[in-house]
Amino acid sequence: MTVFTRVTTAIVFFVMAMTAAASNTEHVEHVVEIVAFKFVPNTLEVKVGDTITWVNRDIVPHTATADDFSFDTGQLKQNELASITVTPSLSFSYICKFHPKMKATIIVE
Repeated sequence: MTVFTRVTTAIVFFVMAMTAAASNTEHVEHVVEIVAFKFVPNTLEVKVGDTITWVNRDIVPHTATADDFSFDTGQLKQNELASITVTPSLSFSYICKFHPKMKATIIVE
């Protein structure tokens, strides 16, 4: 085996390893539905870079607002949606500003 062949083989294996690693870090879009004055699912496990989209299925407006106000979807009327991208500093719990008894949790892995 020549040096050129060994280097080429090493490069091929390196590219394959990087491709496999990249496929393991693909970002996921999570959907939270607001139904019957509840966030569904109530607890959501996400990774940094993932997207969370809230869809309001109720007939009254709602928000998804972090307890520390690090994110806020603003008012969502029926069938409206809003999305955020998960960051390392994302708050772990949120409420609806209009209906504070509506609570949910985000777990960033």
